[in-house]
Amino acid sequence: MHLSTQRTILRPFAPGDAPDIFACMSPAITRFMAWEPPSTPGDFEKVWRAWLDAARDGTEFHFVARSCNDNRFLGIVGVHAARSDTPELGIWLRSDVHGKGLGRELIGAVIGWASGSFPVRHFEYPVAEENVVSRRIAETYGGEVRARRSDPKYQSVVYHIPPRRT
Repeated sequence: MHLSTQRTILRPFAPGDAPDIFACMSPAITRFMAWEPPSTPGDFEKVWRAWLDAARDGTEFHFVARSCNDNRFLGIVGVHAARSDTPELGIWLRSDVHGKGLGRELIGAVIGWASGSFPVRHFEYPVAEENVVSRRIAETYGGEVRARRSDPKYQSVVYHIPPRRT
């Protein structure tokens, strides 16, 4: 399964992606995420093995975004609780591609795919209150704040984004 946008190709995570992903993880990247970056490739292997198990079960999907031009790793888009009617979306991008509209492009592609693949009532998109850029992504797709959460690292809001009906 592959999804594509004007500038990217998204495909499900494969073990061969792990070195590129691990090399781009940092505390700066995870500043607005509930998790901390794994310390070692071995620690990350435990994480990505769980991703593979969840994908086999159909409960979660982690799409690796790569550049159409040079196949460079760009980021990850996650669809969590995929079997529910309110799957949760998440995204992180390598720091050197921030500010180029890729987040919006990638989330749009995944919304389109999931809307056609699952009976989605709405998507949940949790984001740190301070993360204005990520909040704009949700708002671009009609997202509205419907809940608030207190996470250990920050206060967050949860957007509900409508599915894309074709």
